[in-house]
Amino acid sequence: MEVAVYSIRKFEKDLLEKYCIDHTLHLLETRLKLETAGLAKGADAVSIFVNDDASAPVLRRLKEIGVKYLALRSAGYNHVDLKEAHSLGIQVARVPDYSPAAIAEHTIALMLVLNRRLIKAHSRIRDLNFSLEGLTGFDMSGKTVGVLGTGKIGGVVTRILHGFNCNILAFDPFPDETLKSKYNVRYTDLTTIFKQADIITLHSPLTPESRYIINKESIDNMKHGVMLINTSRGGLVNTKEVIKGLKNGKIGFFGMDVYEEEGGLFFEDHSEDILQDDVIARLMTFQNVIITSHQAFLTHEALTNIAETTGFNLDCWQKGIVCKNEVIL
Repeated sequence: MEVAVYSIRKFEKDLLEKYCIDHTLHLLETRLKLETAGLAKGADAVSIFVNDDASAPVLRRLKEIGVKYLALRSAGYNHVDLKEAHSLGIQVARVPDYSPAAIAEHTIALMLVLNRRLIKAHSRIRDLNFSLEGLTGFDMSGKTVGVLGTGKIGGVVTRILHGFNCNILAFDPFPDETLKSKYNVRYTDLTTIFKQADIITLHSPLTPESRYIINKESIDNMKHGVMLINTSRGGLVNTKEVIKGLKNGKIGFFGMDVYEEEGGLFFEDHSEDILQDDVIARLMTFQNVIITSHQAFLTHEALTNIAETTGFNLDCWQKGIVCKNEVIL
């Protein structure tokens, strides 16, 4: 099968070639968008990552040039117009479970780095400043953590937090009975979490209902000095309202690995460019903010699982058998 692979990165190239050995991969560093869709001409399938554009106009263009399949190298699919894909007869498959541990562990790392001021401490040491002033953190033990979304990733986060002896509140339309019985998780409503949690961490999919779940009203309800972590989807957070919360002290710490406007910014080297995004530029001025560029998934295990599952999905289509990872409306 001929496959146009968009947004390819060096760290995934070898693994994709290893697990897609029965297919011819055309590796493209560019993102998929309407202007670049024509590069897939001659391909049976297109493989895309999280910041590629699979909106209706792009899908129609892909259909025009003969593309039949869309292989996502991600679990999320909010960047794909599924209704349009199905109407065009383009089959879509994803990687539903590549490594919950990778993202969960990164989430906890952001909490600890912010709490114990590790970036600031490291910078001081490099300047031979061994003072401890301004580096006071807090014990995680005994703190109340609100986990928004307790699926595979949120579930792992919850189990790690239980090991820190945290009190865990959770919100999810489908409560996990094992988390309740084994890890003392208490499911409750969003307002209760916002009012009671010392730390709030987001692990929900991006849907019309969850978009901007963190907004002015929710921030107003939060404890003064709350820690907010987002390693899920950028669109869950109204970043401009978070900046206001940081300025007035309502939000004491903010860690983000995803950003609503990250397309064209994250995964790229802009060190020689003038930063055009005023929102992220403002975030970078706060010492109590840490930003990673959609890095949480980046472990060898996760990359291996992504490549292996992508190869499996392509194999299924080539053999004409049902693909268990196909995204169905």
